[in-house]
Amino acid sequence: MTQDKKIVPVDLGDRSYDIHIGKALVDDAAEYLPDECFGKKAFILYDENTYPYVQVLDEALAGKVLSSKTFSQKGGEPTKSYDGLQRVTDWLLENKVDRNSILFVVGGGVMGDLGGFAAAVTMRGIPFVQIPTTLLSQVDSSVGGKTGINTHQGKNLVGAFYQPKAVLCDIGTLGTLPEREVQAGYGEIVKYGLINDLAFFEWLEEHGEQVLKLESEALSKAVETSCKAKAAIVAADEHEKGQRALLNLGHTFGHALEAAAGYDGSLLHGEAVAIGINIAFDLSRRMDLCTGQDCERVKAHFKKLGLKTKASEISPSLKHSSEDIVELMYQDKKADGDKIGFILTRGIGEAFQSYDVNMDDVLSVVKESMA
Repeated sequence: MTQDKKIVPVDLGDRSYDIHIGKALVDDAAEYLPDECFGKKAFILYDENTYPYVQVLDEALAGKVLSSKTFSQKGGEPTKSYDGLQRVTDWLLENKVDRNSILFVVGGGVMGDLGGFAAAVTMRGIPFVQIPTTLLSQVDSSVGGKTGINTHQGKNLVGAFYQPKAVLCDIGTLGTLPEREVQAGYGEIVKYGLINDLAFFEWLEEHGEQVLKLESEALSKAVETSCKAKAAIVAADEHEKGQRALLNLGHTFGHALEAAAGYDGSLLHGEAVAIGINIAFDLSRRMDLCTGQDCERVKAHFKKLGLKTKASEISPSLKHSSEDIVELMYQDKKADGDKIGFILTRGIGEAFQSYDVNMDDVLSVVKESMA
């Protein structure tokens, strides 16, 4: 392992695995995979935009697996659906997948969630490896074993906790991403500082522009720090019974906005999270939990780096009322009966979960965001 490549372990007992971070990991994929990934029939599911990396992966696996087959899907949230899941499982079954086969998933968060869920349910579970190729998926969705699909009722409401055998975060794959995709991924990076790491947020205030420019040293540190933060939380609370819920800072609002936008590409997940984080801070300020100074500091950081901070900045404008957005929140996985679990904050780096929230306050901050 060379000095510019990092390993972040995810400690989950017999389901433990490593996250590998560095450049050119796909080229030498076999070097970073556990032995249990070899000697099997390999299946490679990928976002159609990542085909060049699939070719490289196929070559890297040559002689290490019995055979390999590839299958592409379009990126974008509409693919993360019942139809998308059936296409993947049909492909696996038609090509005689067995319980000893292994699935490699190459792409962003959509492909990782879809492929991971397909691995979880096919043959009641086959091993899989995540190879995330977007900034958002490298720092968030590829880590921790959350897999699933969207439904008409909301985002990620059907799925499973199912851990990969390894995660290869090849930061070299990020160079071809559109600027908007990189910015969206940055929304999830900032989240880790805002949850419980003020020092990381302060580092981002100084180096965030370098991260967005994909400068290797800053980018590697941001990805490694994010993965370490998530790995620690997942190891302590794999099935989101407590501490892991903090990772949803901004997501209750963000998921509702995504559903209202119809998953049509007008609002990327990371953009929705960035807006949601700002609404969560506004709600915390309204509840006298944190200062207006902290709210403005967070908002200023997002704005400086070109991220959206208000629902009114979504283009085209949402055709839903603020009441509609609040109603969509009751479909959130953190809802408990008629109460919603909000991630609030007492300040930067001091997030916590609460079900004791006045919904009139929630409606007010949503209205302000949409104004």
